[in-house]
Amino acid sequence: MLLFFIVGLLVHFVFFASIFDIYFTSPLVHGMAPQFTPLPPPARRLVLIVADGLRADALYELDEKGNSRAPFIRNIIMHEGSWGISHTRVPTESRPGHVALIAGFYEDVSAVAKGWKENPVEFDSLFNQSKYTWSWGSPDILSMFAKDASGNHVFTYCYDADNEDFGAKDATKLDTWVFDNIKEFFHAARNNQSLFSKLNEDKVVFFLHLLGIDTNGHAHRPTSREYKDNIKLVDKGIKEIVSLLKEFYGNDEKTAFVFTSDHGMTDWGFHGAGHHSETFTPFVAWGAGVKYPQKASDQQFNDELLKGWKLEYWKRQDINQADIAPLMASLIGVPFPLNSVGILPVNYLNNTDVFKAESMYTNAKQILEQFKVKMTQKKEVTLPFLFTPFNLLSDYKQLDILRKVRSFIKQENYDEAKPSHLLLCSFVAIGILMTFFLLIQACPWTYYVYCLLPVPIWYAVLKEYQVIQDLVTSLCTFPPRHFVGSLLAFALGIEVLVLSFFYRYMLTAGLIIFACWPFTTQLWTRAKNISMSWIFFCLLLAVFPLMPVVGRKPDIFLVMGAGLLVLLLSLFVVTSLIKTKDSFLNDQLLLHLFQMLSTVLSMWAVYSTHNSLLKKQGLPLTNQVVSWIILATSFVVPLLSPRNLLERLFSILVSSMSTYLLLSTGYEALFPLVLSCLMFVWIHMEQETLQQSGVSWKQKVTSIYFSYNTDITQFRQLCMDDIRRAYFLVFFLVIAFFGTGNIASINSFDLASVYCFLTVFSPFMMGALMLWKIFIPFVLVMCAFEAVQLTTQLSSKSLFLMVLVISDIMALHFFFLVKDYGSWLDIGTSISHYVIVMCLSIVLVFLNGLAQLLTTKKLRVYGQPKSHLI
Repeated sequence: MLLFFIVGLLVHFVFFASIFDIYFTSPLVHGMAPQFTPLPPPARRLVLIVADGLRADALYELDEKGNSRAPFIRNIIMHEGSWGISHTRVPTESRPGHVALIAGFYEDVSAVAKGWKENPVEFDSLFNQSKYTWSWGSPDILSMFAKDASGNHVFTYCYDADNEDFGAKDATKLDTWVFDNIKEFFHAARNNQSLFSKLNEDKVVFFLHLLGIDTNGHAHRPTSREYKDNIKLVDKGIKEIVSLLKEFYGNDEKTAFVFTSDHGMTDWGFHGAGHHSETFTPFVAWGAGVKYPQKASDQQFNDELLKGWKLEYWKRQDINQADIAPLMASLIGVPFPLNSVGILPVNYLNNTDVFKAESMYTNAKQILEQFKVKMTQKKEVTLPFLFTPFNLLSDYKQLDILRKVRSFIKQENYDEAKPSHLLLCSFVAIGILMTFFLLIQACPWTYYVYCLLPVPIWYAVLKEYQVIQDLVTSLCTFPPRHFVGSLLAFALGIEVLVLSFFYRYMLTAGLIIFACWPFTTQLWTRAKNISMSWIFFCLLLAVFPLMPVVGRKPDIFLVMGAGLLVLLLSLFVVTSLIKTKDSFLNDQLLLHLFQMLSTVLSMWAVYSTHNSLLKKQGLPLTNQVVSWIILATSFVVPLLSPRNLLERLFSILVSSMSTYLLLSTGYEALFPLVLSCLMFVWIHMEQETLQQSGVSWKQKVTSIYFSYNTDITQFRQLCMDDIRRAYFLVFFLVIAFFGTGNIASINSFDLASVYCFLTVFSPFMMGALMLWKIFIPFVLVMCAFEAVQLTTQLSSKSLFLMVLVISDIMALHFFFLVKDYGSWLDIGTSISHYVIVMCLSIVLVFLNGLAQLLTTKKLRVYGQPKSHLI
């Protein structure tokens, strides 16, 4: 019986504790990059005054005699600043309210376990981002923002906690203490050179926490004389502090002021719930960077408060409480608090349109950073097939939004950040008119497809006109002779690609031209060794299209030679690793040794199978099992390697070569190896090209790491070199097609390629293995281009647009070359050429996804420590 009681008690305790784990876990994330507006701020310092527990109506309303309880603040509203109601959220407590004001995010639900008195996890705040912050007030509030601040720049001056007595006769002494101590502080600063220098720095914050109103409200109710007199005392104190600061800083007009409250209070003296008396708090801002009062004859508010307050002619601008933090950050030019979810209220800013636009752009990037970190964290702990990304903020849509805003800012079209439906309506109208035109002529349904399909396509093109505009802008910077020469070179390059479908030796001609590339730039003088490597491997690769189609002259010794070259390269890498004395050396050595063993086994399987078949002994079972195991592990082993750019690419090469050797019968075994060497040199060549293009920095290739969550905000505008890179990609993909055979004719591939896996006729399995053999060079090219994209900060969407243009120009050629006469071979070949080019973009998307998986994903063996660099 006792055992059942203990077990029952334990179960109930687990269920009780579970709600805190499930419902009250902190939503905060960490690891975001700071974001700030790159323009000079209007204010050098900010004064934040928070009257704890002050209701909006208690401040704005007039007393029985028609006079304001806060004449100074009312004068600010009418003559100097902007005002409104700050809408708080439940729970309307001091900690959540101050966190929303100063850090920009609403209550952390995990703080319920601490009674909303303290934030249970570390968070960023305006104070932490400031150069210096001085604060006066309650120890409960001030300590919360001082203890987690980085560095020694947040200073607090607190009265004793025992002074917070609800039973005290006069709670206004809490506010009087604050005002008196500030006066003494600035008086002492005149005789303290060190303190005086700090006070005259930029990005300085003064925080006044006034607890008297809240204390009197709890003790005597908000309708009491004590509560209302406390408001008068606060108004008088603020007036004196404003005058003191103006005198201290010589009326430099570089001080911004913000006056608000953390929460309101019910008529019976409580707060914490969501009644409007608790959630409506005053907000008044004035000084440097804040918009002056605006007259308004008609205001869109239905709460009937304006007339009661006699403020119906002064524009009221309501905000959410969390929006105050980005406003204050914008005013003094500090990074937005990292955890802030506030939206900058630009209507409060008295600044240029470009400053407002840049501030909004920074605000958007700061919030986007949190989304990206949160998505990454969620993805790491969720099985891939269960993870569903938020489609409205996919990487491409993020990039689109940020790029459009940046483009509008550069063009000074600041209002364009508002969505426009004019373009959409125009194309809908064109579609309707075209439909009526076809109906009148009784055209067949295919005509509707041909005529209406371009409408959404051109809509999509014009919607993305920023990309085209950036390209045109870049092209216009070139001299006419240079531009015409580049255009002719591009046209010649397209023709070479088209002719290569019919004559493989045109790829040889193209590679010979590629070999001359360093001589047309400064690469030959700046990076001679890399340029010589580029020339050598271009010429070496140019030999393959001249060779006969694979399968006509099998040579097992060439396959063995390719395997030996892979082993030599692996041995060189292992030797280099031993010299580095890396902390992860053992894991990397084991991985390389395993890959070398796979290569040896592949060579053995190829040689053994070849001899067995010559002796008419069939395919040995051991060889078949080993071959399938090597094929299966080739997908997984690269994911165990470090994400260092060169190491991951080399691991992909060795694993791919182990499989490719098993599928080779002759000289084609050397093809992926030579192609990969050229890809490695290409990566280095693009690095050198960056410096020639005017980029001030050039990161070493050995220090670059693949990352799944690339910072899309770092993507740059298109330039002429990007067209060349896109053409190089298409060319290398074409040579991967035709380098050792003719993909348009499947009979150019020998079935002997799959004899290490099976010899019994199975068309689907054999076809799948041959297709994988075809795809391996593509994967190597795309993995290399992932590295090129990373090093040159070229976005995938921009790449796809350029590749789409190239492939569509080629497709236009093949469209007119499609034959409907002659032999079935001629007709079939003409159709297959057209289909291949049209499918190029689709295949590219698939290959890009596969390459991103192979380069960015990292599998960890059990017990292996986590590291962002492996």
